Amino acid sequence: MGQETAGPATIQQDSERFSLRSSLLVPASTAQAFAVFTGALTDWWVTEYTWSGPAHLAELGIEPRAGGMLYEVGPYGFRNDWGRVLTWDPPRRLVFTWQIGADRVPVPDPAQASEVEVLFHPEGPGQTRVEVVHRHFDRHGDAAEGYRQALTAGWHELLSRYAASVGRHADIS
Repeated sequence: MGQETAGPATIQQDSERFSLRSSLLVPASTAQAFAVFTGALTDWWVTEYTWSGPAHLAELGIEPRAGGMLYEVGPYGFRNDWGRVLTWDPPRRLVFTWQIGADRVPVPDPAQASEVEVLFHPEGPGQTRVEVVHRHFDRHGDAAEGYRQALTAGWHELLSRYAASVGRHADIS
């Protein structure tokens, strides 16, 4: 297991053959941590990781319900869906499909997509442990191992930015 400090948070990462587990402690209630993770994506998601790119991205969002979509809106209102919410249980748990292939091409069939689970555990007054488990990389076929390795760095960067964003959003809950 690796451990690295990201501002006020420490990110721990652990990899298994077809999954990646990251966790960090943030200075927020579970409600606030969940709200920033799901409601302030444009604040912390790396825009270079979108299909629209930083110059054309208009919006990132999660439709707040099971069956809702994770999406981006790009130039001229063009929308790209890149996952589907499987579990919406604020402020404890979020599960969604990751319908982006290793080649950054959309994966329309959810049975061929990996899955991300985000858990929010209270750790005391004003502290939440956020755990992200990205699993089922084997569904991405021959590129699975390289994709898991690439997303190890990707999730580290995303969670570092998320941790910084939590502090800026003390009023969201």
